[in-house]
Amino acid sequence: MLLATAAVLCGVAGGAGLPATVGLAGSRPLWQVLSWVLAGALLLVLGGTAADYVRWRRTRYRIGPERVELHTGLLLVKRRSLARERIRSVDLTANPLQRLLGLVKVRIGTGESTGGSESTLELDLVTRAEGELLRHDLLARAATDPGVPDEGALATVDPRWIRYAPVSFVAPALGGAAAGAVMQVSEWFGAQAEVIDWIGERFRDVSLVWMLVDLALIATVVGAVGALGLWVEMWWNYRLEREPGGTLRVRRGLLTARSVSIEERRLRGIEVVEPLGVRLAGAARVDAVATGLAKDDSDKHADLKTLLPAVPRELADRVAAQVLGEPEPPTGAPLAAHPRAARTRRLRWALWSVAAPVALLAGLGLLLTPVLLYVAAGCAVVLTPLAVLLALDAYRSLGHGVSGAYLVTRSGTVRRTTVALQRSGVIGWTVKQSYFQRRAGVLTLTATTAAGDGAYDILDAGESQGLTFAVEAVPDLLAPFVEPVRTPEARSTEG
Repeated sequence: MLLATAAVLCGVAGGAGLPATVGLAGSRPLWQVLSWVLAGALLLVLGGTAADYVRWRRTRYRIGPERVELHTGLLLVKRRSLARERIRSVDLTANPLQRLLGLVKVRIGTGESTGGSESTLELDLVTRAEGELLRHDLLARAATDPGVPDEGALATVDPRWIRYAPVSFVAPALGGAAAGAVMQVSEWFGAQAEVIDWIGERFRDVSLVWMLVDLALIATVVGAVGALGLWVEMWWNYRLEREPGGTLRVRRGLLTARSVSIEERRLRGIEVVEPLGVRLAGAARVDAVATGLAKDDSDKHADLKTLLPAVPRELADRVAAQVLGEPEPPTGAPLAAHPRAARTRRLRWALWSVAAPVALLAGLGLLLTPVLLYVAAGCAVVLTPLAVLLALDAYRSLGHGVSGAYLVTRSGTVRRTTVALQRSGVIGWTVKQSYFQRRAGVLTLTATTAAGDGAYDILDAGESQGLTFAVEAVPDLLAPFVEPVRTPEARSTEG
């Protein structure tokens, strides 16, 4: 552990020493600058390693029959413990240096959304064998349910899945980040003006519009390459398996190895997520709707709930069915369509979202310069059909239904999600109806649960349609508050 700390500090010292040397070398002899920088680097490495040595000497943990205890601190001593019956996850991570040294970080969590890190214990670092032993012991459960499916691999990595990486929202984000990084680094070295001049020279004979288009294309290509690399790092060696005792385990990572465990008795459903680009490619990813997943802000792995990366939609539905132990995927069940008033509402939102900025640009054009009038006209011509298409797609994506033991709801266009939630896991209904929804005869139902996001919406369902569905989906929960009234039912389709 101390060797890993020293190596990391050496990297930090090297990264900070280079710009420090460049910045100080202008007015002082080079030997003097190097001696100062080396002395500072040595002080950083030795001081940081010594501090970590003290932390190591003052850290103890104990795995008892009922509690897991962790004692740390020198001046401020902390003694923390978790009841073993509350432990919901034991996740292992190791960066390349830790893997080389045979070490892992063990994160023991209860899944409670309390502030700070009170619901987790982190053992940083232990040997890989000790980490696996802790994970196995702390998650050991007796398989009392005779209906639990057999253990084994549910999905393993297919290199062809990488084709979905460039069409995700990660690619443009990485392209923008790369462009920003180039400008930031050039500013550190006082060369930002030279970089801008060099770019201007390359596009000297090109109009401003085409220059912006070309730069956007270059950033997109860079982002796509970065997305491919990120996918390889995150999902290489991926394996989803069911372990004895009813535990789902996801293992993945090329450089940083990750192991995430989810108890099936804490699983309340499945969420199939289809970002727009991925959906156009016919793919989707699968997330778990479960209690006991880490939610701390300090957690660096925001994808703990992801069970399957973007894969062909048919495979995503099949894996979802295997995870839930169902013969047929609930996420592929036919859903009831929502009334046409929902379509009208989305078209109205889309047109207003275009009309507001166009009107602003037109007003500024009348006050300042006619150029903005042309910009407003261009925005209206380009954005109006795009907004209408997205609104119609958002309406077609709306749907809800019941598939066996699961309540299913679907919504979204830029990010379409299909959630299959255990009906027994719904602990409450929230019925919301704004003034405009009342005029349109629709309402929004929210199924409350202790898992996942905590609440899942059924947007703009018909009044009678939505309330009848809520009563039938979870009997006796909403029935005492509903009085049957004869009203026209909304249309129903299998789309």
